[in-house]
Amino acid sequence: MIFCVFSFNRGRFLENCIGSIESCVVDPDIIIFDDNSDDPGTIEALKKLSGKHRIETPGSHSNHRLGGLYGNMQRALEICADESLVFFLQDDTQLVRPLSESDIDGIHAFFDSSPGQGFLSPCFIRGRSVAKGAMFEYDDDVGLFYRQQDDRSVGRYFSALLIMQPQRLLDAGWAFRSSEPENEKQAATLFKPMGYLKAPFAMWLPEVPAYRGKKKTFGLRLAEKKRRCGFYPFRVMTGDESAQFSIRAPDGVAVAEDYLECEPYSPSKPWAYNPLTDMGWRKLLSQMEVTVRKLWGVRKW
Repeated sequence: MIFCVFSFNRGRFLENCIGSIESCVVDPDIIIFDDNSDDPGTIEALKKLSGKHRIETPGSHSNHRLGGLYGNMQRALEICADESLVFFLQDDTQLVRPLSESDIDGIHAFFDSSPGQGFLSPCFIRGRSVAKGAMFEYDDDVGLFYRQQDDRSVGRYFSALLIMQPQRLLDAGWAFRSSEPENEKQAATLFKPMGYLKAPFAMWLPEVPAYRGKKKTFGLRLAEKKRRCGFYPFRVMTGDESAQFSIRAPDGVAVAEDYLECEPYSPSKPWAYNPLTDMGWRKLLSQMEVTVRKLWGVRKW
């Protein structure tokens, strides 16, 4: 079992993610795949973490904005080909509860009994997704939730945060594509729908500022200020809280806002994971600036 964490220019978030794994998993095996970060704070964080964990970088030719994440995921798949179980996380995510032996045994048992399954999601469901009509059905036979068909292009077969068995993917001819919709389409042709854990243990942090690229649009900066984007790590459940959460009745999928709290305080709910979510004219202003930049041949942020 190994954790692969994908990182770029968010040192504070990366340290929080790694710290959550260290506190929730006994003697964790962690590899950090950093996409050639050039932020001084992130470089310093990587130096500190390199004393305990393996750091992998793609070299000097990585494209940070297009394909860097999925290129690193492909490298992680190949490096971890012989591992029995691999968890993919990103620097703006974290574990939120201790992982027990029964959690791990249950994941192994599921893959062993479900040869057509490619991926499991370790994450809670976003409250906004449920509010917009996302529906999940519980399968008693396997003890997992499955997302029902809707008009979204991603999330039923694939997620960038995932649990998988590398050899199963390699045997199926899987290779990570350069976008989430492309990976969703590929997963739909190779595997059954992705299962969602009844007792998830990871989640994206809410209200994270945008970070890729050097220049943000004016509308995006206004949106980040309005949303009060920042660093809102989750409080990790105690062992007793985790145990009670794990044995709860499967009467509904686990929504992040219902079970998680940030510390020392949480932003307003429902949380957003893109600064431009529900930002009206600010989003429109940002889109207009991006369009103008394209017309004038200026690289998009």
